Amino acid sequence: MSDEHHPDVLGDPWRAETIELADDFEGEVVATLVSRRAARTDGAGAASRGTGTWATLHVHGFAEYFFQVEYGEWWLERGHDMYALDLRKYGRSLRAHQSATYVADLSDYFEELDAAWERITVRDGHEHVVLSGHSTGGLVVALWAHERRPAQLAGLVLNSPWLDLQGSRLLRSLPVTVLVDQLGRRRPLQEVSRDVSGLYGRSLHREHDGEWDFDLQWKPITSYPVRVGWLAAVRRGHRQLQAGLDIPVPALVLSSDRSTTPQGMDEDVHTSDIVLDVQQIRRWATAVGSHVTYAAVPGAIHDVVLSRLGPRRRAYGEIRRWLDAYVAPRDI
Repeated sequence: MSDEHHPDVLGDPWRAETIELADDFEGEVVATLVSRRAARTDGAGAASRGTGTWATLHVHGFAEYFFQVEYGEWWLERGHDMYALDLRKYGRSLRAHQSATYVADLSDYFEELDAAWERITVRDGHEHVVLSGHSTGGLVVALWAHERRPAQLAGLVLNSPWLDLQGSRLLRSLPVTVLVDQLGRRRPLQEVSRDVSGLYGRSLHREHDGEWDFDLQWKPITSYPVRVGWLAAVRRGHRQLQAGLDIPVPALVLSSDRSTTPQGMDEDVHTSDIVLDVQQIRRWATAVGSHVTYAAVPGAIHDVVLSRLGPRRRAYGEIRRWLDAYVAPRDI
């Protein structure tokens, strides 16, 4: 595995390193660990840089990659070195020969999470790490934390985690679940038919109706194909979580206060979750562990830290209160 850092696409002082993973059925597989060190002060109060004991590791959602610089800077301002992992076949880690976003089991991601964690804790010396995940990444990190239970894990932040399949109750029925499992084994790369409006992506990108800049090749406006084998893997992850996880640290679950299904670029697109059903997030939040705080953020969108300024500030306020109360001492 490579430990060589190189300048990241986000620009200095963000750095990236490629993590070589075991080959899969398509060939070479890599993940990418993005990082930035927090500014610190020496004994005389002068600014300095160095390895602290606190860090945050973030994992993105489906059809995206790490570009949430403001979110990273929020943690940096609190003395956490910031790390973010582009999972295999996403963003910085996507290779030309690969089926974007595809894995046959969510536990496949444990290899890069293990490798990233070793670098953060053993190589870089961080003793306390807050693990963060958005949407599908929220499901993945929760399953990993339940399985691995690393000693350095200090807290878990789940930003609109995908905890159940949205849409009609029929889609979550036993017959459909069995069918998806069977198709996932027989024709794993078959695409699932779905209608993608592109409204969510347009609401985010600054060249459309949003304020954020990101690579439209790595986060397409109309998403990536969903494949049956991948969907079957997600549904197995949902069942495992819904049976109850035992994550031994405080967890914070954030979401919008409502979900909508707009047909055009209206105000709901900018003030609600149009991707997942927040009622499901509320229902299953406590399945994460025994110490869960849930906060609904009025006016937030699916990725709460990409919401408009007011809801975004409120989301950061929720994270700060949770962090101060349950995770980190105030003098770090």
